[in-house]
This record gives sequence, structure tokens and C-alpha cells, in this order.
Amino acid sequence: MRRRRWPGRDRGSFTAELAAGLPALMVLLSAGITAVTAVATRMQCLDAAREAALSAARGEPSTAAGRLAPEGAAIRVSEGGETVTAEVSAPVRILGSDLPGMTVRASASAAREPEGAPVP
Repeated sequence: MRRRRWPGRDRGSFTAELAAGLPALMVLLSAGITAVTAVATRMQCLDAAREAALSAARGEPSTAAGRLAPEGAAIRVSEGGETVTAEVSAPVRILGSDLPGMTVRASASAAREPEGAPVP
């Protein structure tokens, strides 16, 4: 024998489930967008660090690195004996809000060019 289901016993259950699940979905979406932004920013930092290291190894000013770096990035070039190391760090905001964000860093090294070497 089958029990009869009375209409209206589960009224509002979809609304309650949506109200409980929607904030969790928004947090996951926010985390995903922030992760994609952080990866893209790190790639920009890596490109800028490579360009800065190569420019400093040649003895040239690293103006192209400033154009490649993301907005608000800090570029630091340190010179050793035979190598030049460039480090670029940039802030990543969580969906552009005023919440505390994270800092992405990338570094690159290049061998110093010999003095008097012909430039191609």
C-alpha cells in the first residue's frame, strides 16, 4: 500500500536550501576569481623580472620592465659577482575590495655580459 503525499508539506524547502547554499557559492566564486587573478599577476611579475634581469645584465636601464610589471609592483635589482637578480612583487586584491590581499613575487637571474662584448 502506498501512502498518500499531502500537498504543501515541503513548501519553502527550495528557498531555504537556496538561502543556505548561495553564500557558500559566492565565497567559492570569489576564491576562484582571486586565484585566477593571482596567477595572471604572477605571470606579469615573472615577465617583468626576466626583462629587468636581462636589461641589468647588459648594463641598460630597465624601462621595459616597468611597462610589463602589473600596477603597484615593486622592482628590485641586485647585482652579484657574475649574476644579476631581479625581484618583482605586486599586491593582489580580493575582487578589488579593501579586504587584506596577498603579495605575489617572482624573481629571475641573468649572467652578466662581458665588458666590451658586441651588441647584436
